[in-house]
Amino acid sequence: MSATGKKITGNWGEELASTWLQEKKGFRILHRNLQLGRSEVDILAMDGETLVFVEVKVRKNNQFGHPEEFADKRKAVHLRRASNLYLDQSGFSGLIRFDVVAITGTPDFFDLLHLEDFL
Repeated sequence: MSATGKKITGNWGEELASTWLQEKKGFRILHRNLQLGRSEVDILAMDGETLVFVEVKVRKNNQFGHPEEFADKRKAVHLRRASNLYLDQSGFSGLIRFDVVAITGTPDFFDLLHLEDFL
């Protein structure tokens, strides 16, 4: 897949995840594609009083593994680094959590899996 194709797929996945988190889970989306240092947070949201850093992983199929399998230790390190920067800048002092939204499929047919406190 080309870089442009990956970007389009990623944008679709992040839009789908944001909408789903808002409508089905009651999250309040604060930011999408938030750049913090060298790291990017796909979705930053509030789940009640908890600040949630969300990583979105999208795959067209499971041929090379399920999308959540690609939310690895390296990604967790980047998210934790980004969260520390955000907490320093914002002064937020409540609970935080790291979630993954894994999407398999295409806009016509997909499965969405929300894994709370995954990373």
